[in-house]
Parts: sequence; C-alpha cells; structure tokens
Amino acid sequence: MEKINLIIEEDNNLRLDKVIAMQLQELSRTQIQDMINQGLVLVNQKKEKASYKTKLNDEIEITILDNVDLDIEPEDISLKIVYEDEDVIVVDKPTGMIVHPSAGIMHGTLVNALLFHCKDLSGINGVNRPGIVHRIDKETSGLLMVAKNDNAHRLLSKQLKDHTVVRRYVALVHGLIPHEHGKVDAPIGRNPKDRQSMAVTRTNSKEAVTNFTVLKRYNAMSLIECRLETGRTHQIRVHMSYIGYPVYGDPKYGYRKDDFSHGQFLHAKKLGFIHPTTQKYMEFASGGDWKMLCICLVLGNILGVCCDYSGRFLAAKFGKDN
Repeated sequence: MEKINLIIEEDNNLRLDKVIAMQLQELSRTQIQDMINQGLVLVNQKKEKASYKTKLNDEIEITILDNVDLDIEPEDISLKIVYEDEDVIVVDKPTGMIVHPSAGIMHGTLVNALLFHCKDLSGINGVNRPGIVHRIDKETSGLLMVAKNDNAHRLLSKQLKDHTVVRRYVALVHGLIPHEHGKVDAPIGRNPKDRQSMAVTRTNSKEAVTNFTVLKRYNAMSLIECRLETGRTHQIRVHMSYIGYPVYGDPKYGYRKDDFSHGQFLHAKKLGFIHPTTQKYMEFASGGDWKMLCICLVLGNILGVCCDYSGRFLAAKFGKDN
C-alpha cells in the first residue's frame, strides 16, 4: 500500500477525478472513480465525490492499494544465501532480478526463488511480497534482508524506520568529484512530469539523505561509497544525478551513451542490523562473483584505463575491508 499526498496550488476549480488523473497518469479515469467511491481518496480528511470541485490549498490523500493477490509459484532459482537462521535470511541479489512479482511479472523474481527455498516467510507485506522487508532495484545487485516470521519483520522494519540499519553501496558515477566526502540532503518524490520516475522536489516528497565518500578517481569517472540515512525509491540514483554525477549504466537517470548490457553500476555491498531475536548486531558484506570481474574488465576497456582500475573496482565492490 502506498499513500500519495497532493496540495492544490491553483484555484482552477477542476473536478477531483480529473486532478488525480493529471497526477497519476498510469491510472484510468474509471479506476480513479472507483478509488474515490471506495473511500481511498480523502480531501481535507473527508470523503468527497468524483465531481467535487477542488479549491486552492485543498489537501488530497490518495491510498494506492497493492495489486490484487497473485498466485505466485515457487521456482527453483539459484540463490546466493549469505546468512540464514530461523528468523532472517540475507540474500546477495544478482543484477537483473526483480524483488517481487507484480501484475504482468509473475516469474523469475526473488520471491519466486524464496518460496521454493523456504516454506515460512513473514506475511506482513501480503501474499505478493512474503518476507520482503526492503527492496533494491532490478538492475542493482547486492544484499537484502528477508524476514521468515512476522515478529522478525516488525523488528527489522522498525530499524529501517529508525535509520539504524547500516547500508553501504558502491557506485561508479560519471565525472570527477572534486571533494573527498559529500552529503546530499534533498527531498525525493514522484516526478510531476513523469510519474514512473522519482525526482528531487519540494512537492509531495519525503526527506532523503545520502552520504558519499570518493574511493577512487579515473579519467572520466569516480568510484564512490554511499551511506543511506533514508531509504527512498531510487535514492542514490536520483541524488547523484541531481548533483551532476549520474550512476554509470543507469537507464532512467543516467546518460544514453552508456553501456546498459550489464545493468547499472550500483551495488549494495554492506548490510548491518540488530538480530530480531538475539539482539546482537550482525554485519554482512557481499562476496562478489566472476560476472562482476568481467564487468570490471569491460568497463576498463570503455574508460581506456588499465587493469589497476578493474582490480580496484573489484576490491571496492567486494573487498572485506571496505
């Protein structure tokens, strides 16, 4: 379930359903009218009809329900399990794998693989997202924590909400960042011009903070480590693009000239949290794979740099000491 908040900034006297249709272009007018009739749209905390004429400073709250329950099949898909006990699984997700099914995408997801691997997963996020505490993008690789029961799910989710989960990413970005450390503190919300994308915006947005450290500079790019204080959709990708250093291979916020065949060069390298049962701090690092070595070599050729680049990128992405 997702909540979207809108504020009417012009006194244009438009119908409620038309205002929502202008903001949520992926929904049909019929779908929007059904949502209004179901009470999923509130204007100033009250139910209104689809024909309601909006006024200046009206506050509209829209509740987007998850897709209808899907019949998800367990699939024998290889998983890289970094850690597992009766409460938690830590998975190293490969590039190109979607985390959970949705309408039109029923197979090949992490959830399909988890259902085959494990009979018991938390049900807090519904049948479409069993065990899923947080997500990373399809083309982003790296570590995810999965809850095997509802109690573990609640406690892990609280840590995410309290910003106590340690998450470190490494990314290759365009441009030479001149300073060693940086912090991007800029709110993120849906792009008003493209509802399928996110953007730095002051309208209907949430706080987003990304810290980064430059690990290495090359002739045209910088290798960075990012630490998240918040967990917004596409946060690192949006923030780095916003300050002029987009992630290499990012098809949405990056450069069209990039090679997209290996996915975006963003990897969830480190994950740390308090175990929901033992209450002990646990930290995990991604171990990497041969595919990433190939990507490093390919990128080395693209940049025209020597094997030192490939070795250092691999060390930054998978090294135990970083």
